[in-house]
Order: sequence, then C-alpha cells, then structure tokens
Amino acid sequence: MNKPVIYFLFLLLAGCGGASEEAEKQGQGEAALETPREYTTETIVSGDDIPLPWGMTWLPNGTMLVTNREGEIYLVSDGQRSEASLEGVPEVWANGQGGLLDIAVHPEYGENGWIYITYSSMEGPGEGANTSLLRAQLSEDRSSLVNKEVLYKAEPNTEKGQHFGSRISFDEEGYVYFSVGDRGNRDENPQDITRDGGKIYRLHDDGTVPDDNPFVGEENAKEAIYSYGHRNPQGMDRQPGTGSIWTHEHGPRGGDEVNRIEPAKNYGWPEISFGINYDSTSFTEDTARAGMEQPEWYWVPSIAPSGMAFVTSDTYPGWQGDLLVGSLKFSYLVLCRVEGGVITGEEILFEDIGRVRDVRQGPDGYIYVATEGNGIQRLVPDE
Repeated sequence: MNKPVIYFLFLLLAGCGGASEEAEKQGQGEAALETPREYTTETIVSGDDIPLPWGMTWLPNGTMLVTNREGEIYLVSDGQRSEASLEGVPEVWANGQGGLLDIAVHPEYGENGWIYITYSSMEGPGEGANTSLLRAQLSEDRSSLVNKEVLYKAEPNTEKGQHFGSRISFDEEGYVYFSVGDRGNRDENPQDITRDGGKIYRLHDDGTVPDDNPFVGEENAKEAIYSYGHRNPQGMDRQPGTGSIWTHEHGPRGGDEVNRIEPAKNYGWPEISFGINYDSTSFTEDTARAGMEQPEWYWVPSIAPSGMAFVTSDTYPGWQGDLLVGSLKFSYLVLCRVEGGVITGEEILFEDIGRVRDVRQGPDGYIYVATEGNGIQRLVPDE
C-alpha cells in the first residue's frame, strides 16, 4: 500500500480576472494557512489494472464505476477491479485526447438505474469524432450496458485530436450539464451559438431541451447550450449550499480558469484570456471585455487542470466547502480556499501523486483521485 505523507505548500498565484497588474502580482488572496492535519494516500486500484482512468462514479451499494480512456468501463468493489470490462460500451474514437471520458449516475439512480457517459463518437457527419452524451443501464448481472440512448451528439466530426471536454454534473433540480471543448477550432466554435464546441450544455435527464434554456427560439441556435466562450472544460461540480455549477478549463500557455456557470453568459474564449499561444506569441491583447465573464480564479503558468470536487465530508474538517482541482502538468492537487462563494487562496497538496485526471468525493466521504499510470488513490487521515 502506497502511503506517501502529504505536506502543504501555500502558493500565491495570479489573482482573479480583471484585476490590476499590481493585484495580479500579489495574487488573489492571502488566506492564513492553518496548521494542517496530515493525510496520506492509499492505492485502491493500480495503474496496471486501469492505466488511463478518466471518470469515476458510484452505485448506491458503493461499487465504483471507472472509465478507461481507451474504451473500457470497470467495476471496482472492495478495492478489486472486475476481471472483465463491461460489454456494450459504445465504440470510441481513442485518438489524441479523445476516448471514453466521464461517467455519472443519475441522482435518482435507485429508482431509474440511469448511468450517463461522455465519449468521442464517430457517428454523424464528417471524419473523425466529436463529443457525445449517452445514457444507459446495467444488465441484471452487471456485465454489460443495456438500453443505451444517445442524448446529444456535438457536430460536425473533426479529425483534430484535442479539446473534447468533457464532464457531467446534475443540479438540484435534476438537469444534466455536460461540457464540450472547442475541438481545436477556437476561431469559429466558442463564440458562435449556432455551432457546437466550447460550450456548457443543459438538458432534461431524458435528453430533451428545457424550455427555459437561454437560447431556445433563437434562429439556428443550438438550444441545448447553457453558456459559451469556453476552451476545454475538464472539471465540473455542483457547489454545496448554493447549488451552482462550477467548472474549470484549460487555457493555452497560461490562463487556466475556474468559472461559476450562469445561463447565457459568455466566458470569453478566445476574445479574452490570461494566456498566450504555445509559441509565446499573443492571440489577444484583452483580459477583459464588456459582456464577457471574468474567471473566479486563474493560473499563470498553466497547471493543466482536470477533475474537480467540492469537499463536504467530515473526514476533511479543514477543507469543508473548499474546492479540489487536479493538475495533469504538475502531478498534484490544488486546494482552492472558498470563503463566501469566492476563492481566496490556494494550497498545493500531494506533490508527485501522478498526472491527475479526476477528483471525486465518494459516498463514503473519502476523496478519490484518478491518475494516469498510478491508478486510483484515496486520501485518508493519518492515524
């Protein structure tokens, strides 16, 4: 059992979007660092068993469902991975960043048995793939997916291998939200509500479009769109207490963001950004414009965020209400301190835990971290 001891390092980074240059240099907050409780990690599933985990969710009986990006879904019970992956998983285009992505159970799973999955689908017009949202149920013997229904398919397909998104979350009213990245087409997709890509979508749980979605009735609009101007959102969770949906997304070179999602809002990509091109050239001079939202928090340099979870568990008393974000680039967790609905500072946790792909709080109150190559680990208090 792997149990590296955690240590905390307080890190002040660039402040909230729209701040002055002076404020940017100082960072967004200087929250006092309390004496930390020590935590360790324990390996639940090895990287050999699930090498590229992307999403995690739980059945009511505590069994975990884990997607592997290459196209498999495994059941994990009492730390043991099922010998075989589920049958009936939709075919995925496992290229670049594409593959089998997020997974979530319906809030009323005990009554309806629905499981929701996002993946890179080759169905529809064009070569390559685009992000699709599907729901399905488990067979009685829990060996396969049955009763599969595609609820949404972004179009058109493209052979570009980047920016599929994609996370899934439910709000307190049972609407399902999911993200689709800009698919590598920043100049056309994110700012155009008649095109898929670079958006957060909201649907009824059966895939129908809610009548009060913000762009219902607009000419040629994709009516499932809830917000737009996003780059590549790979983190999403509902904030406890407020019920608000929060996301984070990859920037280019710098400018990763945390955003609070509101209907019809434009989050700016690529018209405003705190990032630059990978070759160090600039693609915009603006970090703020009228009618475009500022992030709750951003990172310069980029941390390549993936996975996020608000902490509510009594297991982590010093973290309750705060937001955990995974870093692919630096192989650590970031604890964003949240006070009054505002991120006031951050701490780096578990350096070298591995390239973090997903972070979830399980029904047992423990935080689970899915990493590429290092498997799935659970955060536990030191005795």
